[in-house]
Amino acid sequence: MTGSRPAPPVAAVSAPPESQTVLLAQQGEPEALDELARSCRKQAYVFALQLIGNPDDALDVAQDAMIRFFRSLDRFDASRPVRPWLLRIVRNLIRDRARRLRVRRTESLEPARDDALRIEPTDPGPSPEATASKRQLQALVWASVQELSPRYREVLVLRDYQDLTYAEIAETLKIPRGTVMSRLHRARRLLREAVRRQQHNTGEVRDD
Repeated sequence: MTGSRPAPPVAAVSAPPESQTVLLAQQGEPEALDELARSCRKQAYVFALQLIGNPDDALDVAQDAMIRFFRSLDRFDASRPVRPWLLRIVRNLIRDRARRLRVRRTESLEPARDDALRIEPTDPGPSPEATASKRQLQALVWASVQELSPRYREVLVLRDYQDLTYAEIAETLKIPRGTVMSRLHRARRLLREAVRRQQHNTGEVRDD
C-alpha cells in the first residue's frame, strides 16, 4: 500500500514582464492598456511635480503626457524600458510649456506626499519637534531644487528622486553618459549652495 503523495506546490503567479505588457497593449488588449495606464500615470505626475512644483500644472502636463504616450505607443520598441521614454515625454512637454508661457517658475514645492517626493522615512515615533524640523528641511530643499535651472533640475531629479541609472538618464535627456555625470555633479553642488542660501535667508527672517 503506497502512501498518499503530497500535492504539488502551487506556482506563484507573477506579473508579466513589461515588454510583454507593452506588446499586448500595442495589440489593443484592454487589460494591458489599463495596466500601462495605471503604472505610468503616477510616474508622469510625480516627475512633472518634481520639475515644475505646481500640482495643478503637473496634473495638466501628466494628462498631456499620457495622451502623447498612447498616441505613440504603436511606434515604441517594446524591448526597451518604458520609464525613460515616458519621462522624456514629460520633460519635453514641460520645456514646450515653458517656451510658450515664457515664464520661469520660481515658487517652492510644498511637499504633498512623502512617497511622491521620495523623502527618507522618519525614525519610529518621532517627536513633534523632530517631525516639524524634518518638514521644514524638506520644504527648504525643494525650494532650493526649484532654484536650479531646468538642465540641472532634470538630471538631479532623475537620478536622486526617480532613481534612474546614468544610462537611462542619458536616454531620457538624449545626452552622452559623461555629460550626465558632469551635469549631475554640478547640479548637486549648486543644490548645496542653494540650500545654504535658503538656510541663511530663513535665519535672517527668524532673527527679525
